[in-house]
Amino acid sequence: MKHKEIIGKELNFTQHYREMWPFVKPYWIRALLAILICIPVGALDSVIALALKPYMDNVLVDKSATSPAYIPVLIVAFTTVQGFLNYAATYLNTWVGTKINHDLKRALFKKLMSFDSSFYDQNASGYIIQRFTTDADTACTGLLDNLKLFVSRFFSSLSLIAVLIYNSWQLAIIAVVVLLCALMPLSQVRRRIKGIIKNTIEESSTILTHYNECYAGSKTIASYNLQEKMYLKFHDILRALFKLTMKMVKKTGWMTPLMHVVVSVGVGGVIGYGSYLIVNGQITSGNFVSFITALIMLYTPIKGIGKNFNNVQVSFLAIERIVEILESTPAIKDTPAAKELTEIKKGISFENVDFSYSPESKVLKNISLNIKAGTTIALVGNSGGGKTTIVNLLPRFYDVERGRICIDGVNIRDYSLKSLRNNIAVVFQDNFLFSGTIRENILLGNENASEEEIHKALQMAYLEDFVNAQENGLDTDIGERGSSLSGGQRQRLAIARAILKNAPIVILDEATSALDNKSEAVVQKAIENLMKDRTVFIIAHRLSTIQNADMIAVLNNGEIVETGAHEQLMSKTDGAYKALYNAQFKKAA
Repeated sequence: MKHKEIIGKELNFTQHYREMWPFVKPYWIRALLAILICIPVGALDSVIALALKPYMDNVLVDKSATSPAYIPVLIVAFTTVQGFLNYAATYLNTWVGTKINHDLKRALFKKLMSFDSSFYDQNASGYIIQRFTTDADTACTGLLDNLKLFVSRFFSSLSLIAVLIYNSWQLAIIAVVVLLCALMPLSQVRRRIKGIIKNTIEESSTILTHYNECYAGSKTIASYNLQEKMYLKFHDILRALFKLTMKMVKKTGWMTPLMHVVVSVGVGGVIGYGSYLIVNGQITSGNFVSFITALIMLYTPIKGIGKNFNNVQVSFLAIERIVEILESTPAIKDTPAAKELTEIKKGISFENVDFSYSPESKVLKNISLNIKAGTTIALVGNSGGGKTTIVNLLPRFYDVERGRICIDGVNIRDYSLKSLRNNIAVVFQDNFLFSGTIRENILLGNENASEEEIHKALQMAYLEDFVNAQENGLDTDIGERGSSLSGGQRQRLAIARAILKNAPIVILDEATSALDNKSEAVVQKAIENLMKDRTVFIIAHRLSTIQNADMIAVLNNGEIVETGAHEQLMSKTDGAYKALYNAQFKKAA
C-alpha cells in the first residue's frame, strides 16, 4: 500500500535534542543528574593508566621494595566507585528514558487519533504501528543511552589524553592525530544510511501488515487454501529486508575494520617512537607503560564506535520522523471560531457537493438534498454509486471538495468536530466492537448512562434476553471484535450503543445486509426503535426495508437521478427506482 507522506523539516544535529526538549523538560533534573554522573564514570578510566607509572618505575625498574602500597588499594577503590556511579547512571537513564518513551507514545497516539479517515485509507496498519510505536522506542533507546555514552566517553577521552600528555607530549601528538583520522569517516554515515533506513522501515511495516492481514483473514486463507501464497509473500518481504540489511553492511560495515587499521597504525607509531624516546632517556619505562595503557583504553572503544555511531544516527532519524508526525496538521480540524452544535431544529442540506478520493475520478457530482429534521431519507442505487460517501461526509470523516453541507443553515465546518459527531450515531454494516464486556461496549455511546438507561437500550435493541441468559450478564466478555457473538447480536449491540448515545441524527449504513432473514427481522425492529423522532439516513440494498422512508434518493455514478417517496417513484413508468425495485423482487416492469 502506498503510504501518505508526512512532510517535515530537515533537522540538524543540534535540533535533535532541542525538538525533544518538551518531553525531557518534566524530568530534566534526573536527566541532568544522570549526565553529570557520567562525567566521573568516564574520567575515572584514567586512574589505572596513571597508577602504572609509579608502579613500573619503582617496582619493575628500580626493584624498590618501598613501592607505593596504596596503589592497588586506590585502583580497587576507584573502580568500585566507578561501578556504583555507572549503576546509578544506568538506573536514572532507564527511568528517564522510559518516562520520555511513554510520554512520546501518548503524544503520538493523541496525534494518531486526530488524523482524518483518508490517513487510514492511505496507510497500512503495519506502517502506522512502525511510525507511531517502534520509532518512539528507537528514539528513546538512543536518546539518553547515547547521550550517556557520549558524555562518559568524552570525559574518558579527555582524562586519558591528559594522561598521554603527562607521560609524553610528543607521543600524545601522534595519538591524537591518529584518533582524529579514525573519526573522520563517521561524517559520511548519516548520508549513507538515511535512504536505507527509510526503505527498511517500510519493509518492516509490511511484515506487520502481513501478520495483521493473516490474523484477520484466517478463515478466508483457509477456505481458499492460500497458506502457500501467504507464505511466499512473507518470504519475498524477508528477502527484501535481507537485501536492505546487507546493503547497510556494505555502506557502513567497512568503518570498524578501517578504524582497527588506523588505530593499529597509531599504536605501532607510538611503540616505535616511544622506544626511541626511552633509549634516549626522554621518558621512563613507567611513562611508556602508562602511556600505552591509556592509549589502548582510548582506542579500544573507538575501534567499535562505527556500530555505535550507526545506532546514534538511527535514533536521530527516528526522532526526525517523530517530529514530522507531531508537527503535521490534520486535514480535518476545527476552525478558530467553531460553534457548538446542540440541537437540530430545521434540517440538513447538501448544496452542490462534489467529492473524490483521488484526483483521477469524482465519486460525487453536484449532490443537492434537503432533509427536514425528524424525517428519514433512504439512499439507494448500484454499488459504488456514492451512497456511503454521502453519509461519511456528514460527520466529516472526509471534507467536501466543492459545495457545502449545512445543519440548520450553518456549514458543518463551522461546528466543532466533537459537537458535530456527538449529534450523530452511526450503525455500520460491520460494526467494530472492542475487546471487553457488553457493558463497556454499550457505554461507549454514553459513559455516564445509568443502569436504567442501559437496560432500556437493551430492551429497545432486543438484546435483553440474551444478556440475562449470560452468567455474568452485562459483564460478559465478548472477545476481540466481539468474536463470541453472532452477527445479529453484534448488530443489536451496536444499535444499543447508538440508542444510548441518543443523537438526533442516525446513519444506518447497510445495517442488516449481512444478516439472515430471522436475524434481520429482529434487528429491523431494533432499528425502528432507534429511528423514532430522529433524522435518519438509511443506506440499504434491500428495498423492502426503506419503503416507509419520507424520501428516497437514487444515486447512479455519483449523481442523484431521482428523489421522492416510494409510491411516487413507483408511479414513474421508466423510473430508475422502479427498475431497481422490480429487478430485486423479480416483477414485470
